[in-house]
Amino acid sequence: MHCSWASPVSRNRVATAVGGQVWYHFRMSRLRGALAAVLVSVFALAAAGTGAAAPGCAATLSDGFGPFGRGSPPVRASIGKGHVLSGVILSALNCKPIRGARVELWQSNARGRYVRATSATVLADRSGRFRFQGPYPASYDGGAPHIHMRVVAPAHEILLTRYEPARGARTGSVRLVLLPQAL
Repeated sequence: MHCSWASPVSRNRVATAVGGQVWYHFRMSRLRGALAAVLVSVFALAAAGTGAAAPGCAATLSDGFGPFGRGSPPVRASIGKGHVLSGVILSALNCKPIRGARVELWQSNARGRYVRATSATVLADRSGRFRFQGPYPASYDGGAPHIHMRVVAPAHEILLTRYEPARGARTGSVRLVLLPQAL
């Protein structure tokens, strides 16, 4: 599968849909890029048709992949040292922070296995901000190092996504925007 605007010209991308235009900034393989292209198109049509997203606050795309379904990881902000991920959780409805959002983080061990020792749950503060510290994510099966995230907040759709740090980076930051639940 290949889609010209999902090709790996620049592998650092994030999806944003504003006024029917799609700006794309997502990090993924070619196959996932094609899947993301379909998701970006669907989201852009939905956002353009409903006007649900606040200007400049398009929802983060869900990739739907990850080691979820194993229960919630323990509430803790650190599983080790080497990399710090900070972020903010916002609502696409009004671009305001979501206080108390649960961010579940799943990181594989050096053998590519997801275990409780390399997972954590952090809660967003009143400004919607969170911080997580752990070892630099492992790479396995030829994939990029990454951390899977599941974000849960009242009155919002659950977001399943992943974070891929820059090579060797000791810090990283994400801006995660959640869709409000349909009424």
